[in-house]
Amino acid sequence: MRAFVFPGQGSQKIGMGTDLAASSAAAREVFEEVDDALDLKLSAIMADGPEDTLTLTENAQPAIMANAIATLRVLERDFGIVLADKADYVAGHSLGEYTALCAVGSFSLPDTARLLKLRGQAMQAAVPVGVGAMCALLGGSVEAAEKLAEEAATDPATGVKEVCTLANDNDPTQVVLSGHAGAIDRAIVLSKELGFRRAVLLPVSAPFHCPLMEPAAARMDQALEATMPHPPRLPVFANVTAKPVADPEEIRKLLVAQVMGRVRWRESMGAMADVGVTHFVELGGKVLAPMIKRSTTDTDVVSVVTMEDCEALARTL
Repeated sequence: MRAFVFPGQGSQKIGMGTDLAASSAAAREVFEEVDDALDLKLSAIMADGPEDTLTLTENAQPAIMANAIATLRVLERDFGIVLADKADYVAGHSLGEYTALCAVGSFSLPDTARLLKLRGQAMQAAVPVGVGAMCALLGGSVEAAEKLAEEAATDPATGVKEVCTLANDNDPTQVVLSGHAGAIDRAIVLSKELGFRRAVLLPVSAPFHCPLMEPAAARMDQALEATMPHPPRLPVFANVTAKPVADPEEIRKLLVAQVMGRVRWRESMGAMADVGVTHFVELGGKVLAPMIKRSTTDTDVVSVVTMEDCEALARTL
């Protein structure tokens, strides 16, 4: 059994998609369709920057999606690979869940681009810059991270409780906390006491996947009421449940919950392996493959980014 997976924020970089665009009309059409949907020359920003414009959440999210869907379209159009015939499940990390849903027909490409642009804007607007933060914890368990978040949430000087919660459970060696900046700073200081090898403040502009994102969740609830998902051609493993979902209304509810909820990536990959998935294909990035390798055993994982990667994958499918 095989699953196709799609990366999340942080996988963007200047030059993304240029190899595919230079080699394939199918890829160019994806970038043009996204540019038209957003009324923005996003493809030019992806190709040439500037980097600070690309890394803006409202640009990075649709850019990462466009790059992954362009990779899929190349496989489909240039190599005759039909996703529904070659995969059993799909999944995506955070914004990548929208990419996965686009890949299996739940959302059109223009609607996916517009939803992610709005999602990025809503998440950025939910919390003033500097109020929130996120940190990665390396070398510790989920249970230790939850304990750390609970301890760090309370300011010892004032007794005031702030938001500090587990945002991403990426793999057995890496989890991410999100919340108020002061609480995240305290978590970093306390991390070594609870056995973490390292804690790193992340260069993000907002505290994603925590209760501070409630205003963004409300905006996405409205947007997804207006742009309802269609039944997917394949089941999608949802971030917040680590379970497959195919019902459109359930998909909509889980996408809203995902804005504030934990990304259960480690659990999702383990659950896929448990139901028999032995081959994972990451499209449009090389960030999920290491996480999957650390979260599963006896699985084959490949990342597909360039035209050369597409050719190599096509020979094996």
